[in-house]
Amino acid sequence: MMNRCVHENCLVQPYMAWVLANAVPVFIGSVLVTYVAPVAAGSGIPVIKCYLNGVKVPEVVRIKTLIVKAIGVILSVVGGLAVGKEGPMIHCGAVIAAGISQGKSTSLKKDFRIFHEFRQDHEKRDFVSAGAAAGVAAAFGAPVGGVLFSLEEGASFWNQALTWRIFFCSTVSAFVLSFCLSIYHGEPGVLSSTGLLNFGTFGNSVQWEIMEIPLYVLMGAIGGALGALYNYLNYRLSVFRARFIHQNSMKVLESVLVAVMSATVAFIMIELSNDCSAQEDEKHTDNSLQFHCKDGRYSAIGQLWFQTPEKSVQSLFHMSQGTWSPYTLMPFFLVYFILNCWTYGLSVSSGVFIPTLLMGGVFGRLFGMGVRSIVNYWDYDWDVNCGKFALIGAAAMLGGVVRMTLSLSVILIEATRNITFCLPIVITLIVAKWVGDYLFEGLYDFHFQLARVPFLNWEAPNEGHHIYASEIMAFPVTTLPPVIKVGDLMDILSKTTHNGFPVTDGCPDPVSDLKSGLSVNRPKHFGTFRGLILRDQLIVLLQNKIFNESVDIVWSRVGSRDFRQPYPRYASVNQVHVSLMERNFHIDLRPFMNFSAYSISHNSSLFRIHKLFRALGLRHLTVVNDQNEVVGMITRKDLAVFRTHNRFGKTTLETLHVSHG
Repeated sequence: MMNRCVHENCLVQPYMAWVLANAVPVFIGSVLVTYVAPVAAGSGIPVIKCYLNGVKVPEVVRIKTLIVKAIGVILSVVGGLAVGKEGPMIHCGAVIAAGISQGKSTSLKKDFRIFHEFRQDHEKRDFVSAGAAAGVAAAFGAPVGGVLFSLEEGASFWNQALTWRIFFCSTVSAFVLSFCLSIYHGEPGVLSSTGLLNFGTFGNSVQWEIMEIPLYVLMGAIGGALGALYNYLNYRLSVFRARFIHQNSMKVLESVLVAVMSATVAFIMIELSNDCSAQEDEKHTDNSLQFHCKDGRYSAIGQLWFQTPEKSVQSLFHMSQGTWSPYTLMPFFLVYFILNCWTYGLSVSSGVFIPTLLMGGVFGRLFGMGVRSIVNYWDYDWDVNCGKFALIGAAAMLGGVVRMTLSLSVILIEATRNITFCLPIVITLIVAKWVGDYLFEGLYDFHFQLARVPFLNWEAPNEGHHIYASEIMAFPVTTLPPVIKVGDLMDILSKTTHNGFPVTDGCPDPVSDLKSGLSVNRPKHFGTFRGLILRDQLIVLLQNKIFNESVDIVWSRVGSRDFRQPYPRYASVNQVHVSLMERNFHIDLRPFMNFSAYSISHNSSLFRIHKLFRALGLRHLTVVNDQNEVVGMITRKDLAVFRTHNRFGKTTLETLHVSHG
């Protein structure tokens, strides 16, 4: 239609068709995300990182989220938004792994009565780590990159056994996808496709030289600066959205507006461009658009807009030197940069990897053209291949935005199947991360901060050596005696939201302590520390009526399976029914509490506490004095209140307010 209407002066028809083809799928996808599963918005990588870090994110691994995520990303890609499908695949893999590990579906209310031993937080997180790695392996054909992604961006703590399990999962994921693609291509059993992405391979003719390393360092620095600019603009846009676009209808309207603007801007750029290229390298092009070009030639800018972003990245890597002019690529880079920055954060399912690689590929191609012009001007004997600079530029841009080094290096190497450029890619990513971190936070980091998520970074703030447990702990502490009245326990659970309770000897009356409010007569300690018991365990004990006064009490009737069976949705205390007589009964907590719970001295530094939480995957840490008496409690929220900001060369420490209600 487009080519026909160029000659028949009916361009309004293809324009309106393009706008509708963009707006309708995006509208449907945005409605699904906004009204059905808001957690399915975006790539899903930040929420999976939070989940693996130990943060409770509601509905993040629900089957409803999986369905909306899968349908939503298809509609976003079909709708022509500047998005990719790779990030959502990582989220989908994590949801599938979480569902399989539990052997039941709480959404469908179906229990298959298998895998009871995996119904624990840390076991489920291990499976989610494997699922995220499998998503990377399927998307990029990078099983090793998937393992490193889970290590670098995901799991809070790691062990050797988990490494080989995740690697096996990633390898199987890549194999199954390759087998399915072989059937799709009509060649069952010919496993030539390694992933959904195909960036093509660089032949032996494309090499790099030692003297190019300074150029790669420069590209990394520019990529880091561009990534920091992208993140800063997206940060300002996210703050604006939080203030003014908080109604669901406004979120859907904004998504449709971006879809319409994407089609409009692309149409105008194609109409105004007269950059035509010869019809060649067909294996690296799709949907060639003739437009105003002569027969046998096609619109170079139209190719970038009408191809999928993945195919455009491949074209930038492998097309011949004169395919695009700099006057075509520069406007495309600026427009796509703005559109992608505007798109990230919409209420749609979307990924940021491929759009960022596309921007970086254009930047690298432009950089290579500049180097080629200088070489030609000075008549140097150096054959400059713009495709390899496009690869380095893609790495620089993506590294500058998301600040990944280890996993991203391996992912790009596996996706291009070229180990030759390992060192240039690593150098570029390291420089991009250094420069980007100096100027502004990474994309995921500042979104954590905006959402006030208690995310723990790998390292504690440098100031953590001079901040002590007594300064950050929650006080006062609600403690329980080893044997407690049922009525008192019910009152405590009803009036608090704590998930962990220290069990102590010689503690004050916990019920009267709750009623005293902020009395100045509070004790300085809360009894000698004996162990810890969780709210969920107490609920199970109350539901099963494990009371000392019960004539038919049999301790063995409550085992580990009874505590795991309701996971992850335990009953609330309001759903537990006890009679007036039973309120005077007692529960002995000693057979069920954790006698070896971790505790730490009140003189310990934030730096050491942070390392304990990261290394051991803790949720609670009891603070004791020199006599092993409980004086406070520390949770993830107490650590996450300390945030460092790296912006434009200045590092500041921010202390957030946290409620312990």
